Amino acid sequence: MAENAPNYAQVHQIKYVKLGYHFLISNAIYLLIVPVLVTMLLHLSTLTIEDLMNHLAMLKSCSIIVFFLTMVYLMSRPRNVYLVDFACYKSHERFMMSKQYMIEKMSDMFDEESLMFQKKILERSGLGDKTYIHNDDNGSSMPFKFSLASNQYEAKNVIIGAIDDLLTKTTGVKIGDIGIIIVNSSAFNPSPSLCSMIVNHYKLGVNVITYNLAGMGCSAGLISVNLANQLLQGKGNTYALVVSTEIISTAFYLGKQRSKLLPNCLFRMGSSAILLSNRSSDRRCSKYQLMHVVCTHKGADDRAYRCAYQEEDADGKKGVSLSKDLMAVAGEALKTNITTLGPLVLPMSEQLLFFASLIARKVFKRKMKPYVPDFKMAFEHFCIHAGGRAVLDELQKNLDLPEFLMEPSRMTLYRFGNTSSSSIWYNLAYSEAKGMIKKCDRVWQIGFGSGFKCNSVVWHALRTVNTAKEKNLWTDEIQDFPVHRSNVDA
Repeated sequence: MAENAPNYAQVHQIKYVKLGYHFLISNAIYLLIVPVLVTMLLHLSTLTIEDLMNHLAMLKSCSIIVFFLTMVYLMSRPRNVYLVDFACYKSHERFMMSKQYMIEKMSDMFDEESLMFQKKILERSGLGDKTYIHNDDNGSSMPFKFSLASNQYEAKNVIIGAIDDLLTKTTGVKIGDIGIIIVNSSAFNPSPSLCSMIVNHYKLGVNVITYNLAGMGCSAGLISVNLANQLLQGKGNTYALVVSTEIISTAFYLGKQRSKLLPNCLFRMGSSAILLSNRSSDRRCSKYQLMHVVCTHKGADDRAYRCAYQEEDADGKKGVSLSKDLMAVAGEALKTNITTLGPLVLPMSEQLLFFASLIARKVFKRKMKPYVPDFKMAFEHFCIHAGGRAVLDELQKNLDLPEFLMEPSRMTLYRFGNTSSSSIWYNLAYSEAKGMIKKCDRVWQIGFGSGFKCNSVVWHALRTVNTAKEKNLWTDEIQDFPVHRSNVDA
C-alpha cells in the first residue's frame, strides 16, 4: 500500500515549478527591459554636455514622431464601453411552480408515456421547486392555453419589470437619456415589436434607435451586447439599453415527440436589463468595463444547424427539437470560440504551453492529449449559460473547473431554471449577492444558442460590489445558497 501512495513532496515540487514558470514568462518583458534600461543609463552617464547637444536635433525629431503616433493611437482606438448596472426580473410568487405541481397540471394534456418522460427529465434537470411559469391571474391555466394577448401580457410584465428595477438602481440616468434599445426574444416577436412596446410605455423620443433580435436562441443576450458595443463605437456620449428575455408560454409543446418535450422541462420565466454607456464620466459609477466579445457561428455545418430546430411534428404540433448531437456540437463550438478568445485573455505562459503541445502533436507526430489551457488563470468568475444540468456538467469537464466556480450557474439553474439568454445575468447577480465580485476581477460570460452559436463576453470589474448597499433579486434569500449538490441532483 505504501508503494502506491502518492509522492506528495514531488507533487508540491511540480506545483511550485509550474508557478515559477508562469511567473517567469508573465514577467519576462520586465526582466528583459530592466537590464536594457540600466545599460542605457550607464551609457548616458558617460556622455558630456557637448555630446548631448549634438544629439539634441535627433531627440526633437524622435519626440515629434512619438507625439504624432500617440495622437493617432488615441484618435483611432475604440471607445471604452461600461456596464453601468443591470437587473434581473423576479416573478410574483403566484407564478412559482414545483416540479410535482407542474406534472399534475399537465396530467390531462399528455398521454401517460409523454407525462412520465417529462417527469423523469424534471427529476434529473437540476431545477428546484421554486422556478416560475406564467399562468393566468388565478393560477389555473398552464402556458399552452394562452392567447396572444396573454403572451403580450407576460412579455410586458417581465420586460418592464426588469427595466424598472434597473432604473431604480441607476438613479443618475433618466430613461429619456437612453439612445439605443436592443431587445432579444427568440420565440415571441409580435407586431408592434417588443422594442416599440418599451418606447410606448416610457414615451421615449423619436430619435431613439431600436433593434429587435429574433430566433437566435439562448446566446442572443451576448449577441445583443456585441451589437450595442458596435453601435456605441459610432455614437458618442450615449446610453444603450439591452433587454434579454424569452416568453416561454409561446413555445410550450403539446405533442408526443420526446426531443421536443425537453424544452417544456427546462425553460422558465425570466428577463434581464443592462445599461451600457460610452461616456468617460460614467467610468467612476459603473460596475464593469467591456473588454472582449467573441462570437462563433457554426451554422454552415448541417449537424450544428439542426441540433436545436423548430418544426412541426407528424400531428402538426410545433415545437423545438433538441437533437442527441447537441452536447457534441456545443463542445466543438466552444473549442472554436476559445481558440479566438484564448490569445486575447490567457497569459503568455499558457499560450506557450498550448503552442508547444500543438507543435509536438502536429509536427513531431507525438501521441499525446491536446493541452487544455487553464482559463482559471485568465478569469476569476465564470457565468455559464444555465441551459441544463448536462450542459453544465459537460462544460465543467471541458474547462476543468472546480465546483466553486460552477456554483453561480448551478444555483441559477436550481432557483430560476433555464431563463434562456438572460441566465448569464442571473449568474452574475448571484456572484454579486455572495460578495464574490472584487475590484479588477475578470468575468467570462459564455452563451450557447440555436444556429449553432457560442458567444463569449469578458468584463473587467471596476469596483468591489458592496453587498450591504447594493441589492438584487438574490439578496433576500442568498443565505439559503448554495444548495448541496446531492439536493440539486435529486
